[in-house]
Amino acid sequence: MTALTRLLAAGNACAASAKVFLRDVGAGLLDVSHNSLALLGLCVVGVALFAGGREELRTLAERHALDWLQARQEAREPAPDDSVPEPEPDAVARATAADPKSLPRQQAAVAQWLARRYKVAPEPVSRLVLEAWSVGQRLGLDPTLILAVMAVESSFNPFAQSAVGAQGLMQVMTRVHDAKYEAFGGVRAAFDPVANLRVGVQVLKECIARAGSLDAGLRAYLGVGSSGEDGGYVGKVLNEQGHLRHVADGRSVAVNASNQAASVSTSRPAISVPAHLPDATASAPASVERVAMLH
Repeated sequence: MTALTRLLAAGNACAASAKVFLRDVGAGLLDVSHNSLALLGLCVVGVALFAGGREELRTLAERHALDWLQARQEAREPAPDDSVPEPEPDAVARATAADPKSLPRQQAAVAQWLARRYKVAPEPVSRLVLEAWSVGQRLGLDPTLILAVMAVESSFNPFAQSAVGAQGLMQVMTRVHDAKYEAFGGVRAAFDPVANLRVGVQVLKECIARAGSLDAGLRAYLGVGSSGEDGGYVGKVLNEQGHLRHVADGRSVAVNASNQAASVSTSRPAISVPAHLPDATASAPASVERVAMLH
């Protein structure tokens, strides 16, 4: 019994020692953990204070945070619709159009009348009216004559083409006058309204200067010569010009007014220029190419 008692006493002593050991180890680990967390917290605070004092580090942290948030937002958004085109901010600059309200009174009146008469939008017509006035002033041609030719030739359809190859607003024979389109990038510019207008006015100016009168010049522009049948073309152009002059002068002209003429005088001056435009003449080339028109 004495040995058993001593054995039990020794076991109890070992158990008590183990309990004390484990308690001390646990307390030590707890203290170390607390100290580590405190140290980590101090490090975080120190880094934050350091970064806050450095503008470049603060900016970098903000950028990373913003990128992360944006990536999260894009991940939540649905996939983009490929049918929606990318925006083209310069599309407006490429458009052949002008605000009718920005034009002078005469030009605005003419643009509005043409838009109603030929059932086209006033903005592109306004741009053509503006161009006709500008080119007319520079070359000494009445802008209403330019617009009248355009009206009779194509009814302001910039994509018009005749069976013989006359193209665009002024129905210029592109293959005949291809050299005149070089300044505009080539013959495909025939369907650019402004380029076609400028080339057509050059051809018209040459025809009038060579023929010696407006009527003969219009016949040459049509390509029928001095003795050929023009089908009333000259009368239509001149009557349309008369309507446009009345509109520019502030007079009322019905949008369905006829431009047919029973007879046309052939004694008109070489270039028809109103009083408010400068008088100008042009030297004609040795030969003027014939221009076939769409009717």
